[in-house]
Amino acid sequence: MSERLYHIFETQFGWMGLLSSDNGLLRSTLPEDSEELCISHLGLETNEAVLAPGRFADLCERLLSYFDGADADFGDIALDLEGAPNFHRKAWQACRTIPRGETRTYKWLAEMAGSPNAPRAAGQTMARNRLPIIVPCHRVIGSDGSLRGFGSGDTRIDLKFRLLELEGAKQRRLI
Repeated sequence: MSERLYHIFETQFGWMGLLSSDNGLLRSTLPEDSEELCISHLGLETNEAVLAPGRFADLCERLLSYFDGADADFGDIALDLEGAPNFHRKAWQACRTIPRGETRTYKWLAEMAGSPNAPRAAGQTMARNRLPIIVPCHRVIGSDGSLRGFGSGDTRIDLKFRLLELEGAKQRRLI
């Protein structure tokens, strides 16, 4: 097993956590209210991980720029998708191609992942996205243009709306 490294840092949207292996980024969190929530969302792998802020300096700088409204790009960030089902890998990779300020539907995502009749599976894949922001699942919306998914409750839908608004996308707030 490769060494696990992590870092928790604060953005203007809240605290974020990052966890990596020797092969790439394993997990990121959505902005949270506390460092403890980030560690919890990163999972049990942080128990064996080493705090290593320096390892994430470039990515943190890009994320901070992103939350300040800059056109930050994460497409070159190496991901460690080990253990993820093939459909998830394909859907996450397709999601990474959605340009900033644009959206695509779950149906589009299913098509890009090679299963055009599986928009619900694409939705479940986005729900299991272990790399939010880096894999911009907030850019995936319902076929009717409404915001769907993105965790439970209005707070998360509001965050999805805020992220799309930050990027200049215009979407309806319906759940």
